[in-house]
Parts: sequence; structure tokens; C-alpha cells
Amino acid sequence: MRRSTPPRRTTGALPSLAAAAALAALTACSSAPASEDAPGTGEPAAGAGGDAGAEAVEIATVVGGEIDVHAEKEGAEASQTLASPNDFGVDRTFLVERNEGEWLEVLLPVRPNGSTGWIRSDEVELSTTEFRVEIDTEAFEFTVHDGEEEVRAGVIGTGANETPTPPGRYYFTELLRPPDPDGDYGVYAFGLSGFSETLETFAGGPGQLAVHGTNDEDALGRQVSHGCIRVSNDDVTWMAENLPIGTPVEISG
Repeated sequence: MRRSTPPRRTTGALPSLAAAAALAALTACSSAPASEDAPGTGEPAAGAGGDAGAEAVEIATVVGGEIDVHAEKEGAEASQTLASPNDFGVDRTFLVERNEGEWLEVLLPVRPNGSTGWIRSDEVELSTTEFRVEIDTEAFEFTVHDGEEEVRAGVIGTGANETPTPPGRYYFTELLRPPDPDGDYGVYAFGLSGFSETLETFAGGPGQLAVHGTNDEDALGRQVSHGCIRVSNDDVTWMAENLPIGTPVEISG
């Protein structure tokens, strides 16, 4: 199935305790010791592989209560089954890397980072986006592109030396509104499909990465987190208002 509207996003406030617990489970939603470093044979899905250019990418959103993931297309048995909604109450979404009609190869929100699997196309709704986020951890900056056009850029905070932000290709898996907009997580937090490569768990959660706002914008341009990307509250608000769940995020550096 195909739809033209972006995947649904969760922006409403969660109950305070539930929201706090959910955000605490994201890897870098608290500060690490500040570093002294400062800024100075089907076809691949459109835009897959990190060279998106002006092409749109496909986003697959699960329509049922769960979805089977296969190691190979047309595999007889599923290698894993993922529930939908996910643990944050958001419809399970994947970034499509290859569309072969009845089967889709998708980027998975599981360890190890970069894992892919095959799902059936009749179990999801497909949408597209030309947005992509590029994050350069060495330059401490992010850039949002809409096709070939740069539409937003800003300064970021990254993981500290002991808990670095792992480079790779990811996508937004959920959007949460923290219960305290003046708190550590800022006004919005996007979950990412990747995980810390130095922390197996964090605050009782699986060590998931995130892109979120901050109540300390003086820390931007530094290595300050346990792996997550911090941006200004203005920047994350713009992202929340414009970028759908499933938007690809390329982290380099």
C-alpha cells in the first residue's frame, strides 16, 4: 500500500513518569564529562546508501500489530518479529533500502547498527520524503537537505571520548515531547534507529541513540553526551515541525 502523507508522529505530551522513563532509556540524554575539544536483483530504493541527492527515499510504516522480519527475501521463517506500535507507542517504521515489489529490504532499529532485513510490502504503508539529515561530529554541525536544497543547519553537541557518537546510516524512529521543556532533553527528542557501541545499556534502556534539544545551549559545539546528538531547542522544534518519522540521518566524523 502507498500513501502520500508522511508517517504519523507522536508529539503530544506523554504522562510525566512514562515520558521521563522513556527518555532516560535513550543513550545520551544525560551529560558525560565535558571534553576540552571545541568546534573549530531489484533496485535500491531511491536515495539508499547515503548518496541521496535530490531523490526521495521510501519509508515503510507497519499497518498491523507486528511484522515478521526475514534474513532473506521469501524466507520461509522469520528471523525476528517486531511489535507495532514500538516501545514508545509509535507506529513501527523502517527506512527502505531496496524495493523489490513484494519484498522490501529495510534498515532495522536493532543491534548491530546498520542491520537490515526483508519485510513483505503488503504489511506496510509506503510514503516518501526528500528530507535527509547529515551530521558531522568532527565539525560539530548538522545540515538538513530537502532534495538538493540545504534548508537548515546548526551546531550540535556529540558523544564524549569515552562514549562517542557512532557514525553510520540511521533514521528517525519516534518523536517524543519531554514532560519538562526546560529539562535536559529540551522541547523535543527524536529516537534514532542506532545504538551506542560502548554502552550495552543506559538508565535501564537498550542504549538507543537520539537527536534532542537541550537546556544548556552553551554546551553545543562540544563533546558532552553519552552518545546522543544535541541541538538547540529552536533547531529541534523546526525538525519536529518538518521532518517525518523515517527521515534518514547520516552521521560522519
